[in-house]
Amino acid sequence: MSEQATLSRRTLLKASALAGGGLVLTASIPMVARAATAAAGGPAEATLNAFVSIAPDNTITIVGKNPEIGQGIKTMLPMLIADELDADWNQVRVTQAESDAARFGPQLAGGSFATPMNWMPMRQVGAATRQMMLAAAAQRWGVDAKGLKTELGKVIEVSSGRSATYGELASDAAKLSPPDPATVTLKDPKAFHIIGRAIGGVDSPRVVKGEPIFGVDTQLPGMVYAAFERSHVFGAKLKSANLDAVKAEPGVIDAFVIEGNGNAEQLVDGVAILSNNWWLANKAREKLTIEWDNGPWGDHSSQRYDETARAAMASGKPQEPIVSHGDVDAAFASAAKVLDQEYFYPFLAHVPMEPQNCTALMHDDGAIEFWAPTQNPQAGQGSVAQMLGITPDKVRLHITRMGGGFGRRLTNDFMHQAAAIAQKVPGTPVQLIWSREDDVRSDFYRPAGWHRLRAAIDADGKLTGFDDHFVTFSLPGAGAYNPAAMAPDIFPAKYVPNLRYAQTQMETRVPMGALRAPSSNALAYVMQSFLDEVAVETGKDLPTLLLEMIDGREKEPDERGFMGVSPGFNPDRMRGVITKAMAMANWGKPVADGHALGFGFYFSHMGYFAEVVEASLSDRKQVQVHNVWAAGDVGSHIINPFGALNQVEGSIIDGIGQAMGLAVQIENGGAKQSNFHDYQLPRMPITPKIHTEFVITDNAPTGMGEPALPPVIPALTNALFKLTGKRVRSLPIDTKLFA
Repeated sequence: MSEQATLSRRTLLKASALAGGGLVLTASIPMVARAATAAAGGPAEATLNAFVSIAPDNTITIVGKNPEIGQGIKTMLPMLIADELDADWNQVRVTQAESDAARFGPQLAGGSFATPMNWMPMRQVGAATRQMMLAAAAQRWGVDAKGLKTELGKVIEVSSGRSATYGELASDAAKLSPPDPATVTLKDPKAFHIIGRAIGGVDSPRVVKGEPIFGVDTQLPGMVYAAFERSHVFGAKLKSANLDAVKAEPGVIDAFVIEGNGNAEQLVDGVAILSNNWWLANKAREKLTIEWDNGPWGDHSSQRYDETARAAMASGKPQEPIVSHGDVDAAFASAAKVLDQEYFYPFLAHVPMEPQNCTALMHDDGAIEFWAPTQNPQAGQGSVAQMLGITPDKVRLHITRMGGGFGRRLTNDFMHQAAAIAQKVPGTPVQLIWSREDDVRSDFYRPAGWHRLRAAIDADGKLTGFDDHFVTFSLPGAGAYNPAAMAPDIFPAKYVPNLRYAQTQMETRVPMGALRAPSSNALAYVMQSFLDEVAVETGKDLPTLLLEMIDGREKEPDERGFMGVSPGFNPDRMRGVITKAMAMANWGKPVADGHALGFGFYFSHMGYFAEVVEASLSDRKQVQVHNVWAAGDVGSHIINPFGALNQVEGSIIDGIGQAMGLAVQIENGGAKQSNFHDYQLPRMPITPKIHTEFVITDNAPTGMGEPALPPVIPALTNALFKLTGKRVRSLPIDTKLFA
């Protein structure tokens, strides 16, 4: 089991009274294991990131610290506290935290990090609060706390049956010293009554009723609206604009140039238009005449990238190694058979249903306040402060509910644009809203990629060599995270005796970022499709090949990373989901005429998923997906089965949509696609029946937002090969292949 973030003996717990009676418990919760041993002490206002308050009427309020983008985290994290507290969920209320690193620690919606980061710390907060309730009752009744128990928001004396609600005891508890969190007793999982229960989203009733909880719903007195015009050519600089003509348009309050800082993740050149009505501001953009300096980027195109990439692969000379072990050249020289194929996947956009937006108010004292739907609020605060030349404490950020994110809102360019505009009109709240065209054409795209894959197969039908020449993009200033990179341990690395990954990079100014299951959403398709080709050449099916490759292999060592110690890849867990998915789909048994099954497996974001797709072709040769069977191992507990199923099903639908029809093409230095007419997201008619089962293992729970997506794409393309004999080596699927 991996090391988990926990509250240590040095963690600060503080109890205080609510106005009018009751208890507030604050706790310093480290979000990574290494932070759990941070130095203790300090004033009461030291780092705080979890809050529990209990009112006299027995209402328990829990703060949801992480941003909610529809992934259910605002429900799931409070469930952990509430269960260990022995609360009645019907009496729990959840409120959204503001962005505040000093109080809440890291606040992030991305990477499927929330569960592994918070599984133990949130439980410890609940257990500590429960222990205080027992201590308060014992003191009130003059009895030993060992003779007391808790149940659904009450403390009960076992011998007499007398009881008191948490609300009745809260004021007494507020006077007690909180327990050492390292010593609190956590529940036996058999006693969980909230963890493992299917619970709907705490915000769902408000969403259904149309309450204004999303970023775009923000309304402030005296607020004006802003539209922002930027170049369609990535990296272009503004030379001139006809501002006077735009200012004369109906409803326009002002129009002015915003000078960028050369960083696409912050601020690009453009023209801001202000109005009391966003539609009028956006319509006024049609009157803009702007002269742009496109520099060397105006002639970049997908076709140019493709030609350059394929020439590089044909050369057989990658620019630089990624990883190599064994003697790859010798393996190919002695091979009885060599497979040599090229695979491609395109740029993809995020297109969350709520376009990017942000409301900003520059105060007279130089401080700035935001209402922003951001997945990465603290990074936004810090970079805005740097851009404006102010200290981070002068940037206040209210986190709003988001209408989807999928990684797009990890990049806070919309916050920087709103800040630059608000700086021009201090004292006036400004709500910047992007049009759908802005959203599609100003994204941070999932990178395109090209792979020349070679496999060496010996006379016994064994895979002895594997070579991947990966052509990708350089990303200047990417730092520790480059979304266009490939990690050296991508499967089947370490599971082929002679293996080499190498790459060639192309220069671009196309902005790139993380899309749900970043890199895995592309590499699973490439690797699992090509391994299916290997399986066919060796007279096997893909699951049989995969099981042979991991046979007798032990778990890989754990590694220290962002969340402390991350568990190493475990072949036993891979075997568990593969065999489960095969059983679920009756793999190997006959299927309906004109149908075929395809298989895919992938490990990403600490989750193991194997999936089987049943597909057919219509009379018009259109791809039809009928069923998907998904087996997942994300540890010992499914905290909220309702939310978990939503994540699996959403991931699978996303993956099918990407495979069947999504691509962003670059023409003349910018994105060709602009709206849903030419970037068509998956809709209900293509949605299959999805059958999900979880393989429960003795491993700490991990996240659900991403790992179910990658394997469905190769499972679909492998099914189509079995059905037609035609191999899909380029996405999205071109149905002309099957004509």
